Amino acid sequence: MERRVLQMRLVVEAADYEEAVAFYRDVLGAPEELFVDSGDGARVTILDVGRATLELSTPEQVELIDEVEVGRRVSPRLRVAFEVADAAATTAEMAAAGAEVVAPPTRTPWESLNARLEAPADLQITVFEELR
Repeated sequence: MERRVLQMRLVVEAADYEEAVAFYRDVLGAPEELFVDSGDGARVTILDVGRATLELSTPEQVELIDEVEVGRRVSPRLRVAFEVADAAATTAEMAAAGAEVVAPPTRTPWESLNARLEAPADLQITVFEELR
């Protein structure tokens, strides 16, 4: 069967656009794929964050993940997760760049190392490293 969906883009309105671009491009390390300046302050930067998936979870699963990663329910309705090569180092770099660490890297029952952060553009994010 031919794939109908070729790409997923998460579109985030960032009040502090420069801060958000610098954080996700320079600190997280997502390469810039496209920049468009339409004038009058209208700008967009599209970053390549690798393969995208859409994770649909029940409220119970979100609660379980929060309990494992953070120890309590903290997730907003939408959360962005990035797989990285080194969760501890990435968490430290993000914290140094101004992200608030909600929970440090924690080993999960599903064999990943996950950290939770409040990041620029009002996003709650998880960085995770697969340990398998």
